Amino acid sequence: MALHLLSPREVQVARTGVHADGGGLLLRVRGPHACWMFRFIGLDGKRRYMGLGTAHRDSLAAAGESLTRAREKARRASDALAAGLDPIEQKHADRKAAAERKAAERSDREAEALTLCRVARAYHAQVIEPKWTDKHAKLWIASLENNVPPALWRKRIDAIGHVELLEVLAALRLRIPESSDKVTQRLSAVFDHAHFFGQCVGNPIKVLRRKLSEAPRGRKEEHHRAVPFTEVPAVVGELRKHYATAARALEFTILTAARTGESLGATWREIDESAAIWRVPAARMKAGEAHVVPLAPRAMEILAQMRERHGGEFVFPSPMNRMRGLSNMSMLNLLTRLGIRERTTVHGFLLRSRPGPTKPRARGRRSSSAASRTGRPTA
Repeated sequence: MALHLLSPREVQVARTGVHADGGGLLLRVRGPHACWMFRFIGLDGKRRYMGLGTAHRDSLAAAGESLTRAREKARRASDALAAGLDPIEQKHADRKAAAERKAAERSDREAEALTLCRVARAYHAQVIEPKWTDKHAKLWIASLENNVPPALWRKRIDAIGHVELLEVLAALRLRIPESSDKVTQRLSAVFDHAHFFGQCVGNPIKVLRRKLSEAPRGRKEEHHRAVPFTEVPAVVGELRKHYATAARALEFTILTAARTGESLGATWREIDESAAIWRVPAARMKAGEAHVVPLAPRAMEILAQMRERHGGEFVFPSPMNRMRGLSNMSMLNLLTRLGIRERTTVHGFLLRSRPGPTKPRARGRRSSSAASRTGRPTA
């Protein structure tokens, strides 16, 4: 049987009708439209036609490429016939197999996307980052990345069993109990999120909580060093003998029960001297929520001293650069000069001055000092 009867030029200029290329390959032209057909005798002895796609004729090069592809398809159809297969049925089977491969590949990609690692990071981006400060958000995800074993961290979230999860958390509970509580809580939030969106069935953390509580717990981390509240007045008395800005910053921190960074980053825009209020914006708070601090009379005296001493943006500016606040080491160095660095930290002054039931506290804040509760300085 003659083959390859058509040239690219003949394909490009062919008029309405059916044009044979040989070997069962036909070019069918109807007005501006053209397509390739394969004519053959089926296994049942009947003549059949199989479409081979559009014939592109916009240019001589396009016509040549279209002709080459059509001839290759016709050759494969002829090979199928020689093997005792129906080309049309084979074409349908090939399409079905291709669709199944694509579905399997898509399923694999989705399964990879639903690892504990990816779900946790997605939850972190959607929920934690918008809600908390940048520093706390980084600590949140780092606690999981650093404490969940890589094999579990990269495993599909719907394939994680409560037994293997218990082994990991029990080992963490024995090694670093305080961190294990945070990791357990955060993993539970991730699994709840995944369960809600159909990415896993149930929350395995809820199943293993009882067993986890039965696991041995390691030694609890020690509290920060702190000055007994009865000694705070004497320490503050010594503190007032120092003229340095760091001394006023430390005393202000004690009176307001603020974190070190909050005090050192305080600006005059945050201070309402007429109302004796310090408004710390959400961007500088760990919990990402604005905080209002009533200022005791002594705190107002400190502010008056600072305004008289220094100008500029910061309440407690760096002596080396008035455009910046004091460094984080300034108050620690002051504790060294006072001779109490080994006994306390800056946070060690922020203890309750009397025993008794505690009031509910705002999320992300420490227990307030006696000064911030009563509005009067403790020393």
